[in-house]
Amino acid sequence: MTVRFLLRRLGGLVVTLLLASMLIFSSLYLAPGSPENIVFGNRTPSPAARAAVRHQLHLDDPLPVRYWDWLTGALHGDFGRSMVTNQQVSDRVGAGLATTVTLVVLAALMIAVLGLALGVAAALKPGFVDSAVNVYTSVSVTVPPFVASALLISTFAVKLGWFPASGVENGFWGRIDSLILPAAAMALISCGFLARVTRNAMREQLAKEHVQTAMARGLPRRHVIRRHVLRNALPPIVTVIGLQVAGLFASTLIVESAFGVPGIGRLTIQSVAQKDFPVVQAVALLLVAAFVVANAVTDLVQGLVDPRLKTAGGAA
Repeated sequence: MTVRFLLRRLGGLVVTLLLASMLIFSSLYLAPGSPENIVFGNRTPSPAARAAVRHQLHLDDPLPVRYWDWLTGALHGDFGRSMVTNQQVSDRVGAGLATTVTLVVLAALMIAVLGLALGVAAALKPGFVDSAVNVYTSVSVTVPPFVASALLISTFAVKLGWFPASGVENGFWGRIDSLILPAAAMALISCGFLARVTRNAMREQLAKEHVQTAMARGLPRRHVIRRHVLRNALPPIVTVIGLQVAGLFASTLIVESAFGVPGIGRLTIQSVAQKDFPVVQAVALLLVAAFVVANAVTDLVQGLVDPRLKTAGGAA
């Protein structure tokens, strides 16, 4: 992998994050209403009190100055203070960040393991297994995360009592046990989509002439599948995994609220309802950054598994 390839991906990552930060900051402050109204609530302040609060919140500064101060502070981990609780935004976000990251990692593992396993099984075993996987993928991609959450809670938490219905328990294994169902709700659609892509990519490779020739010559089937079929089918599979994992951060907004998980997804919903601008800005920037970084990592992995993409990019 060339240095030019890495620098090009890194430059695109920085530019995307910078543009996203501009959009996030300006869109919230250009929305109807004034942020200081959150501080006063239903009270009608005097002009002097309103001016004092606007000065304290730096709302009387030009928008570019406010953006620069916010961006430089964010780069140092300082997102300001919450307008509702007056806590440091970094403290409010940090309290739920570990929970959300753990939830996303669990869901990503489910997607990679189950999606790949189902796709490979469907590709290698035509007939009943292939038909069963096709039924699952057809049904799973139509189930929204909030519907999946309700079904999982009703079945595995209420009826069977295998997992907690809401909240997060203390301790490492207690936390994992509490996040299994939310992770499954997030992974349900993505597993089906990845299984379908894996099946189609492997079926395409199985039909290639060099694969058929290798099998006709008596080479071990497992060796041919591992070295020729699965390896050449990896590029579209890696792309789908990267996109699905990146999208998991958006799914936390729904799933964490459904399961009562105290992560940044539920914090975002609460902050939007309370119009807590600094918290919404911080969480939105983190979610966009996670999505962009996940896509950048996917591009790098694709360059490793398929050098043709790197060569084509360098030629372009």
